[in-house]
Amino acid sequence: MSDQNECVVSIEEPCALRTDGRAASTSEDDQSTEIDNVSPDEADNMDVRIRNLKKLVEEENQEKTTDGPNQSARPPKIQKVPFILRDREGFHKCYEPRVVSIGPIHHKKPNLRFAEQYKPKLTAMFIKESKQETEALYNVINDRIQELKDCYHEDVVKDYDDKTLSWILFLDGCSILVFIHGFIHGKLKYFKIKTDHIAFTQHDLFLLENQIPFQVLRLLMDSTPPSFKTELKKSIAQFICANVMAPVAFKKYLSFDMDKLDPIHLLDLLQHVAVLSNKEKIAIINGSEHQTQQSFRNVQELKAAGIGLIPNKFCSLSDITFYSFCFKGWLELPPLIVDDSTAPKFLNLIAYEGCPDNFRTNYEITSYISFLDSLIDHANDVKELRSAKILHNLLGCDEEVASLFNEIARDLVPNDGHYKDVKIAIQLHYDSRWMTWIAEAYNDHFSSPWTILAFIAALVALALSGIQTWFGVFSPSDPCTNCSACTRK
Repeated sequence: MSDQNECVVSIEEPCALRTDGRAASTSEDDQSTEIDNVSPDEADNMDVRIRNLKKLVEEENQEKTTDGPNQSARPPKIQKVPFILRDREGFHKCYEPRVVSIGPIHHKKPNLRFAEQYKPKLTAMFIKESKQETEALYNVINDRIQELKDCYHEDVVKDYDDKTLSWILFLDGCSILVFIHGFIHGKLKYFKIKTDHIAFTQHDLFLLENQIPFQVLRLLMDSTPPSFKTELKKSIAQFICANVMAPVAFKKYLSFDMDKLDPIHLLDLLQHVAVLSNKEKIAIINGSEHQTQQSFRNVQELKAAGIGLIPNKFCSLSDITFYSFCFKGWLELPPLIVDDSTAPKFLNLIAYEGCPDNFRTNYEITSYISFLDSLIDHANDVKELRSAKILHNLLGCDEEVASLFNEIARDLVPNDGHYKDVKIAIQLHYDSRWMTWIAEAYNDHFSSPWTILAFIAALVALALSGIQTWFGVFSPSDPCTNCSACTRK
């Protein structure tokens, strides 16, 4: 029997590696946390409350004496979407997987069972390419399960024993790597995965509740031959670039080092790459300490104040710049594709930034959406952004796009430091009334090439008329009437 067949058989017989139940672990660690999960009646007991507080004090003291890691340096744990975001009407489906569950949160949901049939096939292919024995590759994950388990919020994994969780992470990790590699190289047809399922799976891989630790992918890739590992890393990088929400032509400047970014999971990697700046910010301001209140409300008002919109050549959402020349101002914005995937991606990125223990984020995506929302009030604002080739609307009518960004941005709290200089520069230009008057005159009377040509023609005609009048009044008399020869005759 070939090695490939051995791999398939061992995958199809997971009973030796997997436990059927989700029995809670009876380890000493679980017993030590029983005092935290007290019933309402027990919570009334003052001794229990004091004991819990003493435990917290001991943990604080231990962290200080051991010079433990700063809270801001701790990676956020994989968890459910915060309730304040999930409860928003109309968007709860954007956090739910459509065809496949990844990780423990949505595991064994009835509506996601169909995709489970592909995981053993994808995993078998990975085992074949890794040139490893099935048990050896599984143990790469199982031997590190405590470390990997700590990457999840305790509420997410409390109902899973270590063996079950190891199997989930092993199967999902292998499946993700083969899926991404097959997606990039057009090999998913080998597994007879339908086109719509491929699209939905791509969507599901960037949901906050559908993440596995990137460490799982690293461990599995490190267990493969160097050449295949290199292919897998390149495929992941290309897959992330493919999911950055910008036109393909603008992604040629997009480059990143995946090892230096050290992502927590795929969604975290997408967040890093989406805001990875490739140029210096430009904002011409009279005094960096200038403070002003934003009074402009949308693109239409900026246009009336002589501020135009142009796309920059980068696709990073943090690359927003402003500069002015004479009476005209220019706001450069990154180009953005708006389609069916826009809302789920942005909402899950925002949810990830809003996780209670995510201290590594500076709310870049949240701040970008808030800034874009400050430019969009109505369909006409979307039309201007679309005409400037900043928004590429593949979703529907402009009114639908305007409503989408207004709803996504509702109740968001951005980082005030992002785009601060840009906002100040725009406001200073907006507040310069003489610039506004010139701009209004320009927009009212020179909005098309024909009006400009008509104005130039009128100036030429006026100049010619003036020259003709001047020669008619001030031209010298006829020399024949005044010369001395004619006078003597």
